[in-house]
Formats: sequence, C-alpha cells, structure tokens
Amino acid sequence: MPHFADTYSTEEAVAVRAAYADLIASLKPKLKGDDEINLNKAFELAFDAHQFQRRKSGEPYIFHPIEVARIAHEEMGLGPTAVICAIMHDVVEDTPINLEEISEIFGPKITQIVDGLTKLDGLYNLGNQNAENLKKVLSTLVNDVRVVLIKMADRLHNLRTIAPMPQHK
Repeated sequence: MPHFADTYSTEEAVAVRAAYADLIASLKPKLKGDDEINLNKAFELAFDAHQFQRRKSGEPYIFHPIEVARIAHEEMGLGPTAVICAIMHDVVEDTPINLEEISEIFGPKITQIVDGLTKLDGLYNLGNQNAENLKKVLSTLVNDVRVVLIKMADRLHNLRTIAPMPQHK
C-alpha cells in the first residue's frame, strides 16, 4: 500500500482508506480471478501518481478517481475491469505515467480502455465539436462502450463537486 502518512494528514489517510475499502466491499460479489489484485495495483498506481495533487476544494485528488469508480460500479452497474480503468482514468493525462507502463502492469484490455479515456478527454478539452472529433468519439464507442460510460461518471462527479470552481468556469 502507498505511504499515506508521507502525503496526507491522519484524517485524510483514514478517509482515503475508508473510501477505497467501501469501493472494494461493494465490488466483492463481482470479483473473480485476479480482479482484487488488479484493483489494488490500480489504486496504488493512481495514489502514487496523484499523491501531491489536490482538487480545487483542497481535498486529496485520489478521492476523485475513487468516486468515479464508485459511480461507474454502483450507479452504472459496471464491473471490475471498468472500475480498474476508472481508478486510473486521469493517470496518463495528468501524471508522468504512460500507456506502456499501464500495459506492462495490466495488459492490453485495460490499456485500451485507459487509452480511450485519455483520447476522449483530449477531444473534450479541444472545445470544438467538429465532424472529425465526433468520428473519433464514435470509433471509441465501437471499441468499448465502457470508455464513454467511465467518462460520463467522471463528468458527473465533476458536476457534483463543482462548488469550489470559480463562477466563470
């Protein structure tokens, strides 16, 4: 497990552990094979990658991917593979971790979904909705619909926690 005490207060460390434990507990009935091992690897990777990041609210960033994963599972009904990807949905975009590292740890399926999330985020951030962007979004949908569902969970959590953002944003 990551060294929570190195980055967070005791209260934050307890809250992060509790949020992750709740996520794992809700997933237990669906876990098979190496799912729990891969979930722990994804959490450790995301925690380490985001450990010095904070949200606008001041809370540790790691709460965001945990909550996106919870929404994907509990509110959308997605399974362990999607939850693993949701935990890592911002890792490639916002940290030094690259797809090759994810591929070495998790293999091609999870890498493909995380790559799709990164590309979809890139399209969203461009701000223009031209035909080429729509074509890319649709091709992502064809490859794996979980990419779009995880991205929806991401946006939903961002909307639920929008209060600290400046009004013009």
